[in-house]
Amino acid sequence: MILTVGSLLKEQADQLKLELVTGEKSLGREIKVSELNRPGLALIGFSDGFRAERIQIIGVGEQAYCASRAPAKELAESLATMLSFPGLPCLILSHNVKTKTPTALIAACRKFGVPLLRSSLDTATLTGELSEFLESRLAPRTTVHGVLVDVYGLGVLIQGEAGIGKSECALELLKRGHILVSDDAVEIQHRRGGILRGYCPEPLKHYMEVRGLGVIDIKLLFGIGSILDRTRVELAIRLEPWAGGTHYERTGLDSEHAEILDVSVPLIRIPVSPGRNLAVLIEVAALNQRLRSKGYFSAESFNQKLIERMKAK
Repeated sequence: MILTVGSLLKEQADQLKLELVTGEKSLGREIKVSELNRPGLALIGFSDGFRAERIQIIGVGEQAYCASRAPAKELAESLATMLSFPGLPCLILSHNVKTKTPTALIAACRKFGVPLLRSSLDTATLTGELSEFLESRLAPRTTVHGVLVDVYGLGVLIQGEAGIGKSECALELLKRGHILVSDDAVEIQHRRGGILRGYCPEPLKHYMEVRGLGVIDIKLLFGIGSILDRTRVELAIRLEPWAGGTHYERTGLDSEHAEILDVSVPLIRIPVSPGRNLAVLIEVAALNQRLRSKGYFSAESFNQKLIERMKAK
């Protein structure tokens, strides 16, 4: 999804207290990365390693330097070098009001056609809020077929072929007090730190389609506490038709993983057959995964005890 400076200004003007100072004709410049840059060294003429692809945040110190302490000619040369880098999206002045905007910055941005914005927020608040917005908008994302349920605080992605019972399983989990995030289509973002965050696409929020019942409203049937806007995807469950002769993991020593947006997620395959309580199995799988995340592996502990017992004999 393309994000431009104009889109940023339109979507976040109120939240970030943003307003345009100059550069109306350059609002189509694209913002490609979520990281921000403080160009203090570039303002004094040292541009080696300058991250021009990032939004440049001009804090109080940099503004004071531009307004009063810099030799005019040297500052103009430094600004010319900095603003000439290709791909530079825009400059944002933090903790700024109209009467405090350095004229040297305005003149340079007008000359090189670079959008200059200002915000009344302090630098720490501005960078925190802006980074969160940019990461949310620019993070790699994909949409997968399945159901995402929050089970004991763990995001569980349930997948399988059409008609195998994913939605019915999710319904049983809801009856047992767990929380639905999305049914049928799950939008997943790869956030910083290898975190996968799952969402429900807007048209499908709090709705579920069940064969034989049709579309049902989960929020109305189970209450507002039964739905979540998002959760981390930390476990993948694949429901498969029971097939005689197929090997299924019985000890838990061998682990599988699913790759989603280049992030490895623990994968458990559960064969589906009449009489199996899938909701209970998924609850236990979620609890066991929470133990694993804290470093306790039941299968390995059991295996080690058997080995020690055999050695003792």
